[in-house]
Amino acid sequence: MGSYVLDLQEIDQTQVAVVGGKGAHLGELSRIDGVRVPAGFCVTTDAFRQVMADAASIDGQLDRLSRLNSNDRDAIRAISAEVRQSLERIVIPADLAAAIGQALARFGDQAAYAVRSSATAEDLPGASFAGQQDTYLNIVGPAAILEHISRCWASLFTERAVTYRLRNGFDHRKVDMAVVVQQMVFPHAAGILFTAEPVTSNRKVASVEASFGLGEALVSGLVNADVYQVRDGDIVARTVATKQRAIVASPAGGTQEQPIEPARQDEPALTDAQVVQLAQLGRRIEAHFGSPQDIEWCLVDDDFQIVQSRPITTLFPIPETDDQDNHVYVSVGHQQMMTDPMKPLGLSFWQMTTPRPMAEAGGRLFVDVTQPLASPASRAGLVGALGKSDPLIGDALQTVLERDGFLPSVTDDGPAWVPPGSGSSTAVETDPAIVTELIERTQASIAEAKRDIRAASGSALLDFILADIQEMKRVQFDPRSMQVIMAGMEAAWWLNEQLQEWLGEKNVADTLAQSAPHNVTSEMGLALLDVADVIRPYPKVVAFLHEVGDEDEGFLDKLAELEGGREAAEAIRAYLDTYGMRCVGEIDITRPRWGERPTTLVPMILANVENFEPGAGARRFEQGRQEAAKKEQELLERLRALPDGESKAEETKPMIDRLRTFTGYREYPKYGMVSRYFVYKQALLEEAERLVRAGVLGKREDIFFLRFQELHEVVRTGQVDEELIGQRREAFRSYQALTPPRVLTSDGEAIAGTYRREDLPTDALVGLPVSAGTIEGRARVILDIAEADLEPGDILVTAYTDPSWSPLFVAVTGLVTEVGGLMTHGAVIAREYGLPAVVGVQNATRLIEDGQRIRVNGTDGYVEILPAT
Repeated sequence: MGSYVLDLQEIDQTQVAVVGGKGAHLGELSRIDGVRVPAGFCVTTDAFRQVMADAASIDGQLDRLSRLNSNDRDAIRAISAEVRQSLERIVIPADLAAAIGQALARFGDQAAYAVRSSATAEDLPGASFAGQQDTYLNIVGPAAILEHISRCWASLFTERAVTYRLRNGFDHRKVDMAVVVQQMVFPHAAGILFTAEPVTSNRKVASVEASFGLGEALVSGLVNADVYQVRDGDIVARTVATKQRAIVASPAGGTQEQPIEPARQDEPALTDAQVVQLAQLGRRIEAHFGSPQDIEWCLVDDDFQIVQSRPITTLFPIPETDDQDNHVYVSVGHQQMMTDPMKPLGLSFWQMTTPRPMAEAGGRLFVDVTQPLASPASRAGLVGALGKSDPLIGDALQTVLERDGFLPSVTDDGPAWVPPGSGSSTAVETDPAIVTELIERTQASIAEAKRDIRAASGSALLDFILADIQEMKRVQFDPRSMQVIMAGMEAAWWLNEQLQEWLGEKNVADTLAQSAPHNVTSEMGLALLDVADVIRPYPKVVAFLHEVGDEDEGFLDKLAELEGGREAAEAIRAYLDTYGMRCVGEIDITRPRWGERPTTLVPMILANVENFEPGAGARRFEQGRQEAAKKEQELLERLRALPDGESKAEETKPMIDRLRTFTGYREYPKYGMVSRYFVYKQALLEEAERLVRAGVLGKREDIFFLRFQELHEVVRTGQVDEELIGQRREAFRSYQALTPPRVLTSDGEAIAGTYRREDLPTDALVGLPVSAGTIEGRARVILDIAEADLEPGDILVTAYTDPSWSPLFVAVTGLVTEVGGLMTHGAVIAREYGLPAVVGVQNATRLIEDGQRIRVNGTDGYVEILPAT
């Protein structure tokens, strides 16, 4: 039958390029002992490429498709329809038709078949194209089968499939289509088996969905399925649905809906024994492929036949361990406001920076909290501290604690768990000079590193960085620095607790913290207003900046030719000298900094030019300072009016002073760390350039996909594993599609946690109140800071905010994020600027639509979507 047709028995999973993802998996399935797969063959990609080559008009149509954006829906619909029509009109070449006819003759020409598309980019570990192409059931006769093979080829260019490829960067010409032709089975029941629970990702729980008739009724959403969960051979949960319809084979070919008689509608489609048998079969298939599987099955004559198995690509990976014990992990990204994946060099730098060991999974970092969570002596401190920062993490950990037998037995002979950054703050007197001294020491240390690193190259550079990281940690985790941070936090907690008790007012520290001194992150947002003041008087400069593109990194040099351009360039460069080490996701050293990509700042500068009057930065700071002073005076007066009020006021006044003296410094250690990271990065990129010139690396950014010690070895030996870099680059791309959980177990279960609050308006979106006040306005849902188009009065809704987002805070009246805690950066800056803010609102960027009017209650912690006016 030549290269155009292969029997399923001839195929294994290495032949994706020849038979597509579905064909390769079916061939591999047919080789597993005890797994029954309907017999059939595959029309290979060689046949598809031959047909494409014969269709002269398609080449130009593909050129037009490739130039489209994934949002060009009308053009995608029109051009993809043209491609499909071209393919469906092609007469299948005689030699190919003959090869298909010979294959059919082996099974009987008039038998019924399923004709199924199998694309080469389908059912792969990193990208599931499930449902992107078509399947045709109960096709009878050679002519009808040839017709449906053509339709399968054409289905590679459905509007949905084309959009998916454009969005995910797949080249239309590099995705070929094979077609699987299998003998049709007519099942009593059919459905889907997930060998890992698809909602929680728990690898120990298999999920079975079953309905009567063909599985298409379930896949298409026509019927509700019976759902079973199986763990260790036992059914641990079941839901038997009312099944009113089924899809069955039609006598005339194809399929048809058929009502189920009322007496059978509430019957389970499978017996309990069959459910357990199916789950065991799934474990065998999973073990063969080495990863959790999404399996399509049919029950025929009391025997299961498998018609597909593909990897489940949406599961978050599990950290690797050397033991088989149960583990509980807490996300670092949710604490650091950076839930995106990090590249390997970024992961290793962060691991070298932080004092606690961290596990990796899905390009993210996690802390293993199993031991302190298991110990009664440390458990309350752990759950309390993490719950105060992020209630959803605290609740998720409580969920784990309530499970019998999951955590190990731990004796209480060790010290209680101490939250990171905690410690006695009472030894620190309320003296602004302490903060000034800490900042000056940090700056001197960074200046010394910047000076000394210039003399190092080759292996000596990596040795220098390794040693200097110890100096960074000495500065970063200086006990006095930690005491200052804790003093500010404890003062805020004391004020909120005591003044709510004494005066009935919530979150008073939010107003008292406005415009506190030495907050480098809030100062960064105000300083960009000052840059706008320099630019605003020069229309030609403003017009030029409107034309600056993302790739125009040399725009500062071009400014000098314009009136006011030199002043504008100097103002931007001065800003970059102070803040150019910052960027979105800055804890990942590989992320492009503002100093490397200054065009990132241009939209924010222009928004400030258009939306603010001159002097707005200074006025904004002074306004916040005055509001804090006024609030302080008001609170003290109200306290003095209480019984024993003079004593209460005397207790409160030093706490307010302590808050304002120390709370701004909370942002400084991270600023010092990323400043040092930028020094390291610039030196490493220069070293990478040398490796590129020496032919060791293809491009300098390849170092981002090496861990620090691996890079050290590459520099030492002049040799690199290019295949490893390629694998890591592809893995990073797949990680970008994953959402990391707050809490993850070694079973792979993602535990989300809930707020467990009932004191909310109907339909309110609950979160954590971090900056008091209530505001209404237009929601601007922004996921990319470069696309921020804000107007005065807007409320920023986004996934998370790190310090790089603070320049946007000057332009908005409120903040809503999906991730965050009381002391994370967005919360601190919202309080500094007096913006009502609610963080930790799950799925906020999906539940709130861009442009909707919303009400943000930053005092009680919820968001309401308001009716359209």
